[in-house]
Amino acid sequence: MTQEGLASAAGLDRTYISQLERAHKSPTLSTLEKLAECLGVTPRGLLRTPMPDSPRVGSHYTVRQQPHIAVVRRSGSVSRAAGTVSTGRLMDAVDATHELVDDMHGAELDISTVLGLRNLSAFVGELFAAALARVCSDQLLPNPHQDGYPDLLLMDARGRKDWLRLADQLDEKAPFSPFASGGIEVKATCGAVPSPAVCRGRGIRRPDIGDSRIGCLTGYDWKAHHRETNNLIGLLWDFVDGRPRIAAMFYASDLVEVDWGEIVQPKRGGGRTTSVSIMAKSGLRKMYEGWLCVLAEGGYKEFLNARNRGALID
Repeated sequence: MTQEGLASAAGLDRTYISQLERAHKSPTLSTLEKLAECLGVTPRGLLRTPMPDSPRVGSHYTVRQQPHIAVVRRSGSVSRAAGTVSTGRLMDAVDATHELVDDMHGAELDISTVLGLRNLSAFVGELFAAALARVCSDQLLPNPHQDGYPDLLLMDARGRKDWLRLADQLDEKAPFSPFASGGIEVKATCGAVPSPAVCRGRGIRRPDIGDSRIGCLTGYDWKAHHRETNNLIGLLWDFVDGRPRIAAMFYASDLVEVDWGEIVQPKRGGGRTTSVSIMAKSGLRKMYEGWLCVLAEGGYKEFLNARNRGALID
């Protein structure tokens, strides 16, 4: 039985079933009875034989020893902590993101080829944001508008008050871009690799969709449509065994306007490109200093330390 099938039969959420399987949650007696009924066994039967530990995706990461990230809210030049999200929940969202990717591949849908590399980065960010919203459903709500800001709305006392006040305006974009109470923005990148000509000159093959990129990454950055982006979860992803995987996660709640480059306007006749700001070196440094997890193997830690001329990730 799939996680989705068991969740549907028991009236539970699939993410919760996943957390039970990975021993991140303990079921209540009533939940245990529901699961036993759906599986055709007794509650005692579920508990009789210890289940072997299921290695979580997080076991393959170097995870920073930091209990939580702080979400700040600005008032003029003053920033105050408005809430926190535990590092454990962030890692759960990483797991859930990979499970969603694997579910799609299990359905024989090669999302990487379907979307193409440029769209895939945005898609990985969207998947993680959706996963984090599910894991933190008591703290975060998805922005009701695809282009709203931020991606995840903080539901502290003020956030809930603002949400209720805007309940009859959910079809309007303006109140949710920006959402006055703030929240968390999520952005993903797969980094930059040399051009085909440069790769040929070096005698190497330029990585294609499905190929690991870490061996020839030249850099990475994140892009935004305005220079006020803060409370940012930045993801660096790569292909591992042919599938998109989050290679590293960073967070900064102290980004300011100068940490973003000048807005670049699309060229006349430049297709569907939009105005964009590329993160400046100062912003990249803040994100590096706020690293949260990095794949333990594959050279990602070494690349990130070397790229940022530091040794923070060990």
